[in-house]
Amino acid sequence: MTCTRAQEFLAKNEIETMQQVDAKKATMGAEAALALAATVDEIYTVKGKKVVRLDLKKSRPPSAELLEYLLGPTGNLRAPVVRKGRTLIVGFDEATFRDLLTGTSG
Repeated sequence: MTCTRAQEFLAKNEIETMQQVDAKKATMGAEAALALAATVDEIYTVKGKKVVRLDLKKSRPPSAELLEYLLGPTGNLRAPVVRKGRTLIVGFDEATFRDLLTGTSG
């Protein structure tokens, strides 16, 4: 499960979170996901082994396209989601987490 892998990564790298929400108990649908996206400048979204970077300051895709990156098959925000400043990471990719959350690569 990717949420477990994300939790393990955060613990291993001693990264503290300000807030954690159980995605199974507090689901976010399309409207809430778009509202969250409106508060950030960039989104990194992970699907399978592919990482896509959306630069929302440069160009904001239509809502329908943005939702394809944010929502899972249930119609709720995909998990895990990590926000660091004005950057949102949707899905787990260890290299992306390492680069964006620790500032190191490799």
